[in-house]
Amino acid sequence: MAESPVMWFDEIGMADVPRVGGKNASLGELIRTLQSRGVRVPDGFATTAAAYRTFIAANGIDAAMRARIAAYRSGDATLRATGEAVREMFLASEFPDDIAASIRAHYRSLGERAGLDRLSVAVRSSATAEDLPDASFAGQQETFLNVTGERELLDACRRCYASLFTDRAISYREVKGFDHMDVALSIGIQRMVRSDVGASGVMFSIDTDSGFPRAAVISAAWGLGETVVQGTINPDKYLVFKPLLTDSAAAEGITPIIEKSLGSKARKMVYARGGSARTRMVDTSAAERRDFVLGDAEILALARWAVTVENHYGRPMDMEWARDGETGELFMVQARPETVQSRRTGPHFTIHHLLEQGTVLAAGSAIGDSIAHGTACVIRTAADIAKFRDGAILVTEMTDPDWVPIMKRAAGIVTDHGGPTSHAAIVSRELGVPAVVGTGNATAVLAEGRAVTISCAEGDLGRVYDGTLAFETEDVDLGALPETRTAVMVNIASPAAAFQWWRLPADGVGLARMEFIISSLIRVHPMALVHPERVSDPAEARQIRELAQAYADPAEYFVDALSLGIAKIAAPYYPRPVIVRLSDFKTNEYAHLLGGAAFEEPEENPMLGFRGASRYYDARYREGFALECAALKRVREKLGFANVIVMVPFCRTPQEADKVLAVMAEHGLVRGSNGLQVYMMCEIPSNVVLAEKFATRFDGFSIGSNDLTQLVLGVDRDSGQLAALFDERDEAVMTMISEAIRKAHAAGIKIGICGQGPSNHPEFAAFLVREGIDSISLNPDSYLKTVPRIAEAEMASARTESAPAPAGTESAP
Repeated sequence: MAESPVMWFDEIGMADVPRVGGKNASLGELIRTLQSRGVRVPDGFATTAAAYRTFIAANGIDAAMRARIAAYRSGDATLRATGEAVREMFLASEFPDDIAASIRAHYRSLGERAGLDRLSVAVRSSATAEDLPDASFAGQQETFLNVTGERELLDACRRCYASLFTDRAISYREVKGFDHMDVALSIGIQRMVRSDVGASGVMFSIDTDSGFPRAAVISAAWGLGETVVQGTINPDKYLVFKPLLTDSAAAEGITPIIEKSLGSKARKMVYARGGSARTRMVDTSAAERRDFVLGDAEILALARWAVTVENHYGRPMDMEWARDGETGELFMVQARPETVQSRRTGPHFTIHHLLEQGTVLAAGSAIGDSIAHGTACVIRTAADIAKFRDGAILVTEMTDPDWVPIMKRAAGIVTDHGGPTSHAAIVSRELGVPAVVGTGNATAVLAEGRAVTISCAEGDLGRVYDGTLAFETEDVDLGALPETRTAVMVNIASPAAAFQWWRLPADGVGLARMEFIISSLIRVHPMALVHPERVSDPAEARQIRELAQAYADPAEYFVDALSLGIAKIAAPYYPRPVIVRLSDFKTNEYAHLLGGAAFEEPEENPMLGFRGASRYYDARYREGFALECAALKRVREKLGFANVIVMVPFCRTPQEADKVLAVMAEHGLVRGSNGLQVYMMCEIPSNVVLAEKFATRFDGFSIGSNDLTQLVLGVDRDSGQLAALFDERDEAVMTMISEAIRKAHAAGIKIGICGQGPSNHPEFAAFLVREGIDSISLNPDSYLKTVPRIAEAEMASARTESAPAPAGTESAP
């Protein structure tokens, strides 16, 4: 019996990739196996690869196609001339009667199922070499949206066939080594979700840039999803921590959303009104630009679908979703394998380090994790891509598949628009070319021929630096790292860099500085959000309003942003401990935050002034501290990161400790409740002298060697004139550290150290090991070189302890 040229989605699955291509096979698989588990997929049908080949044979164009391709491959014809000629062959051809009749019949039946006479459908390509684990073919063929009526449908199907030979598709197959005539095209005809009056976007079940496997990444925009895929707008971005999407966590009210970034979303694609065009671009409203596209419940629903789909396929997945603006329902409209990070396995990876600093000219989402430099080649339209210089940094407003031929020749790519799931991002990852996307202004600020360096090695924020900066590349083999008895943790300064180091086998985070999150993410003095009326500078007041515009209460902006920043740092290390230090700005540093001048008084010596614990119970900052507590409570109890430990800095006396703990308790952070541990920075001589008393109030100590050295030696740590005297290896400082370790252990609490001393000075690391310190926390870029030193020190210490006593030293009977 002859195979039907058209099949319903619910008749096909992943075993049918040769018949209907990867995209359509996956849609069928979703409907057949996952719809019953809550993954909602629009109904539809697919033409087969056999129908494509029958179309070619019936129209007698096979030989002409082969001749054109052979001429191109031999260099006798240009890419453009070849593509145009082959596409014209398809457009001048007709569907065989039986195939056309089957497409019409299935379209009518689909309309009957939906209860509509003229159903609007999406017409998408599904090549038999597409959506494979090692090749995405992202955007290589055309998609036609809002197609209505049988005649329009057949025309769209014919154009889909022709799009198999766009210039970009031909180039991509050449790069990937696919034979053009071996690849066939299936067409997916799917009921349109009314996302034109709703929203849509892209979702990955893995962090696409760091490869962190425990996060789902969601991009969202108003209107039809082509704007997100094409990168014509900067979408919202959401991150969800997958391990806390369990039923038990949901029952406890856990909502593990660890990032919510508001995109500009300046435009959207909607249905066209009359004429031949099916869609059009319009400006979004001020409210749409100001608001997040998705609510928390929708973000979590999509993330759960991502987990369900990933578990079914057994690999990270790249998905597209849509929200119907009429019904509010969410739909999964595509699912295919993620093709870059999922292929990076094993203990080997590469780290890139900038060796110089430079002026930042532009910044956006970092794609990849490498560094590149070259001269800027500014190209605004695809019509000018022939002007591209090999090895240059491609600077453009956005890319689509037509740009692939030059993207692979670029040292790096910078775009004005687009997000981490745009075409520029997907293809850059596949090609291994670093890119900074969604800068907003690259084409305006990067002059043609200007020497620049693009760095994607500093976390999820990519930067374009002025000039040619030196950098180095380090190949890492985690399998060669020795095990240590001492817990080796990392210091994480910024949420943007949190995922960058997830592969390190660290025992947790020994220091996450809250003030770094405030200065980089929030930028506003907390008291200025509690009392915005006290900010007298009009420009600063306007900036504060703009930053908090999505929140009815400005203070909620602080709590939300801080809690998400802490959660993002905690996620890669969950359930290992993550020690978050309460804010320790000095008054001059607080004053430099937006609105800060209205709440800070000048001090002669801010280093020894109104800082740390003394602020938290003082009326001048108490309301600001309440926001810090609210954020920490949210991180632990709502976002689910109970592994977060709170640490109090610069606590001068036991009585001050009591006051801070009492204020924390007032705001729901009760030591010992819900497993909450509270640590103290051991960085003031009084902390060591009265360690036994402090130990009854805290669960652990962390030695702050910079402040301790400063206060023991009486040396201003910021003084260049006294720099030679500032040394944590000084006998007095090491005596204090030794005493702190001894007293902490005598009291039965843990003690660690966070700082660069063990990295910079192997003998200092050996000293800490001999003294029995419980943990050493390092900057991530020094982790790899310091762990072997700690292991060596442990072995040396063990040998010393096990060595027999010299003759004549035995105790007398």
